[in-house]
Amino acid sequence: MPTETHAQHGGSQTRPTRSLGILGVPIDLGASRRGVDMGPSAVRVADLGDRLAALGHSVTDYGDIRVEIAETQHFGNRNAHYLDAITDTCTRGAARVLEILAASRTPLVLGGDHSMAAGTVSGVSEFYRRQGQRIGLIWLDAHSDINTPETSPSGNVHGMPLAALLGLGPAPLGAILHPQPKIDPANTVLIGIRDVDTPERENIRRSGVTVFTMREIDERGLRSVMEESVRIASAGTAGYHVSLDMDWIDPEDAPGVGTPVRGGATYREAHLAMEILADHGRLTSLEIVEVNPILDERNRTAELAVELACSAFGKKIL
Repeated sequence: MPTETHAQHGGSQTRPTRSLGILGVPIDLGASRRGVDMGPSAVRVADLGDRLAALGHSVTDYGDIRVEIAETQHFGNRNAHYLDAITDTCTRGAARVLEILAASRTPLVLGGDHSMAAGTVSGVSEFYRRQGQRIGLIWLDAHSDINTPETSPSGNVHGMPLAALLGLGPAPLGAILHPQPKIDPANTVLIGIRDVDTPERENIRRSGVTVFTMREIDERGLRSVMEESVRIASAGTAGYHVSLDMDWIDPEDAPGVGTPVRGGATYREAHLAMEILADHGRLTSLEIVEVNPILDERNRTAELAVELACSAFGKKIL
């Protein structure tokens, strides 16, 4: 049964409150380093529910979806490891996200490796598709995650979810709940990428998505990049889903990730991005992925994930 958490004390509310639905997807089938399956537990241990409730939100925790462990599954195609099991997991995740939205709650989905986004976004997209609407997508990541089995040098599916959502493949991930692409590239933005496989670059170009690399953040400033990203993701949509990979942040501040890349967003830049999203109020859903407690230092990365979730849902300095 879902568990609910409510604020235990009053206080002035400076932003509208929400009914939030937390869902864990403890999957590590898409990554090459183990341990990220413990990410949802690490984030909950960092007091996610209580801290969101203290902001005035109603918080319901739906627990974790069932995920098979790698040792019980067939490795499958060397170009897309565990694709069948990952597709099954993402299909279950999509169904639960639909359930959360149907209950008039905002999904907050915890990972797990980034392959889970194929399920999260499929669920959100399908909910709004049934209402004749579409969603935008803001993807905060060190990597573009737009590989296909044909271009991936590793075969790790956590590098493929965005390609699947855009309809580029792998086909099973792209067909969850509905066979059409789940997002329009005209409303899709990648922010902060800095580590892209050479074959993947052509996928980015032909996809038509908007990309802001870390260089553009350095040159323009994060506020300018975020404001333009929100405009792109909002144009003609019901709102936008935000997919936050914790390796978007520099490993100095977020060491507990499987694929760290130097030169990422700073602690304050990460908070600013979430604060800007909160200012606009068009967030349909949020997922936070790739928290790996085995690689972390005293749960620092999970604690930062909780702080960022709070900023995305309205926590202010004053």
